[in-house]
Parts: sequence; C-alpha cells; structure tokens
Amino acid sequence: MKSEKDYLLIVNPISGSTDKSKIIETIRTFASKASINLITYTTSGEEDELKIQSLFDSHLFERVIIAGGDGTTKMVVEALEDKNTIFGILPSGSANGLAKDLDLSNNIEENLEISFHSDPIEIDIISINGMKSLHLSDIGLNAKLIKNYEDSSIRGKLGYALQTIKTLSQNEGLFNASIECNGRKMETETRVIIIANSQKYGTGVVINPEGIINDGKFEIIIFKDLDWFMVGKILMGNMPIENSNIEIIPTDKAIITTTIPVNFQMDGEYCGKISNLKINILPKRIKVAVP
Repeated sequence: MKSEKDYLLIVNPISGSTDKSKIIETIRTFASKASINLITYTTSGEEDELKIQSLFDSHLFERVIIAGGDGTTKMVVEALEDKNTIFGILPSGSANGLAKDLDLSNNIEENLEISFHSDPIEIDIISINGMKSLHLSDIGLNAKLIKNYEDSSIRGKLGYALQTIKTLSQNEGLFNASIECNGRKMETETRVIIIANSQKYGTGVVINPEGIINDGKFEIIIFKDLDWFMVGKILMGNMPIENSNIEIIPTDKAIITTTIPVNFQMDGEYCGKISNLKINILPKRIKVAVP
C-alpha cells in the first residue's frame, strides 16, 4: 500500500563535523511514524544536481528535506528551484547561516517537525553571473577564508578557527571596486563587499540588520575604514559591527567591477577570483518550511 506522501531526503555526509548516520536514523524514524515514504539520496560530489533532478522527476516529491550546510542547500535548490516542491532544512554543516536567518532550532526534533509539517514561506534568490545565492555571498577577505577552509583537511569550528588565523596572517590588501546600482555609480576601497539576501553569517553575527529574505531586494554591504584584523573579528562573530564601519545599499540589481581579480564565495562555497559581478534579485523563487 502506497504511503500518503513521498518525501526526498538529501544528505551531505561530509558537511560539518557530525556523524550523519545517527541523523539519518532519527529522520527515518520520524518519517515512519508520520506515515511518510522517505527516499534518501547521499551526495557524492559527482553530478549530484543531475542525479537529484532525475530522482525527483521519477517521484514528484511533495517535500525535499536537506541535511547539510549552506552549500548543500544551495546545490539542491539550484537543482530543483523550478519544481513545485517545499524545502525543509535540517542544518548540519559547518556554516548554517540560512538556517539561523529562518529561526531554525539547534534541536533536530524541533527541526524535523518544521521541515516535515510546517507551512512554507516564499523566499527570494539572488542571481550572480547566472549562479544562484540564497543567503550571503562576498568578495575579498571572507572568500579567501572560505578557500583556505576548503583546501584544509580539518572541518567544523576548529577548522574555521585555524583557517581564520591563516587567512589573517596572509594579510591581503585592500582592493578598488566600482558599484553601479539605483541609477548611480560609486567607487570604493575595501577588504570585503557582501551581497546579502538575509542578515547573518553562519557564526551568528548580524552583518545585514536591514535584510529581509523575501522583500524583493538584496543589500550590498561595504566595509569601510577597517584593518584586516578588525574585519576578521567581525566576520567570525567576535565583535559587534558598528554602523559607522559599513555602508549598506538596498537594491534589486547591481554591477560590481574590481580593478583586479578578487576572491569570491557564494553561500559558503568558494567560486574562484572574479573582477565583474552582474547581480539581480529573483523574487519569491522557492518555498521553504519555517517555524
């Protein structure tokens, strides 16, 4: 006899530093008690998007549950954003900034109830050079930190702490950028420019207090008059950010051009060096279950 509902569970086994076998067992037990037919897909890093699309098309899942961090969520959404489904997020990565912005709990049982049963909201996606960002992207010092973390063998909070020290010791300099948006063009010298669809980094620091994830806008955040050490402390959540230290520009489209190629990351995934970003908002693009 066919179950009432078909849900797809997507698990990234290497995100964060937690043992996913216990998480999977907990999720399966919850689904069984709710009479939900749960099919599990474990990411491998090889053609995951295509495999997820094929699996979805063969079942037309009512919900897709994601157990991973911001990077895993981004990958799954990119694969299935045009499908009429609801996404549930079980944060279990090294960076879970999107989950923090959605007010998801650190408690797996609470998040299971939300992911499987709560009503969704429609949230915006940012398109950057044709790639999709759900949360926070940036160029500069933090993107360099992401690169160093990805290149290292140590995961979790310890890995981030070690790579923060390494990144700050490399002491990369300022870069010059021009920003075109809202009918004007400005020039700036900085160490970090953030493109934000929400408020918080995975560390919990509020980097964009004006951010609303479904308002049809994103914010460009420019760090001003800060040395590399102070920027590092802010990005790691070790000191509050002062309004005098940043400029926040709300907009729905922008072009950012740098005079030299600069490190770039999207939702916790390093994307190489760039010198030009074409950015626009895609309003209310996906449905995500929230408290």
